[in-house]
Amino acid sequence: MDDRRFWVGFTLVKGIGAVRLQALLDYFGEAEKAWRASMFDLVGAGLSPKLAERVLQVRSSVNLDEYVEKVTAAGIRILTWDDTEYPSHLKEIDQPPPVLYLRGEFTAEDNWAVAVVGTREVTPYGRQVTEELASVLAHNGVTVVSGLARGMDAIAHSAALKAGGRTLAVLGSGVDKVYPPENRQMAEKIIAQGAVLSDYAPGTPPESTNFPPRNRIISGLSMAVVVVEAGDTSGALITAEFSVEQGRDVFAVPGSIYGPQSRGANRLISNGAKMLLKPQDVLEALDLTRNVERREIRKIIPADAIEASLLDVLGAEPLHVDEIRGQTGLPIEKVSAALTMMELKGMVRQVGGMNYVAIREEQAVYSAGEGQQVEGRDRSG
Repeated sequence: MDDRRFWVGFTLVKGIGAVRLQALLDYFGEAEKAWRASMFDLVGAGLSPKLAERVLQVRSSVNLDEYVEKVTAAGIRILTWDDTEYPSHLKEIDQPPPVLYLRGEFTAEDNWAVAVVGTREVTPYGRQVTEELASVLAHNGVTVVSGLARGMDAIAHSAALKAGGRTLAVLGSGVDKVYPPENRQMAEKIIAQGAVLSDYAPGTPPESTNFPPRNRIISGLSMAVVVVEAGDTSGALITAEFSVEQGRDVFAVPGSIYGPQSRGANRLISNGAKMLLKPQDVLEALDLTRNVERREIRKIIPADAIEASLLDVLGAEPLHVDEIRGQTGLPIEKVSAALTMMELKGMVRQVGGMNYVAIREEQAVYSAGEGQQVEGRDRSG
């Protein structure tokens, strides 16, 4: 059994999240030492006596080997920060969840993802917009991310599934405790065309305090967040707030100035969110209009040593094709041909004058293939 069982152990301790676990890892050097530490050492690492006592209580009551075996036997996968399959976008955010529990799977396609969120009290207008938006995203090879809640979330997932696309559902409970109950059948369909995931351990009930923190995962998995309809206190606004903090784009659909379901979305627009007037707006803003073409080319033409060499020298700063040739030592005709193909695949971009940059998220996908308190809210522990 590898070190992950000790990471799992800490997810069973209420009050231990990304911040506190990172502090323990920094102090003890590894999860096993932290898990086996004495009360005195846990307090020395920064835990309160009450929280340290809670760690000892869980440690004495749970056999981690048996627990992990039971979880995996139920078809639930466990991913930690250290796993190559851990979503690269999510790993970039401040305080990413140390452990993810997953039913289904992540794929390279999920690096192109957009969150679609909104109110539970959906109007016919909101339903129409959400269905069209999620369908267009799915048809263009973009994974739709949402929270499987009643209303807007369920509509977004359903439309993505009907369009044959991928979709990810982030729960505010354990992945074996799907909520609301009426969406359990949909969850099974999502597992077949994406994943149902959570940073809460299996068995965790859907408590109201779990939902605001999970919204940081919805935005963290996504290149952008689209708020279709949201009231003044909608959880979708929390997702939008996390999105801004994580450096993601926020789009909002304008609605009636008289409609309570549109107040939050309209306010987002007045505060600087991008106005979404048609589904293509998000595709164009994120350069996703050629996404299907990129995916098909990626399937047909595999990456090779030349592409690997080019990605080794390319980064965020523009590099001229002559400099690329000089640094790689490759013939100019091979460099030019490879760059053309890599641009079609979405791995690099020409920024003018035969200067190229690597597209960060695509480089992460390629590399994986080679190695075949919002204020007033407790976000992470």
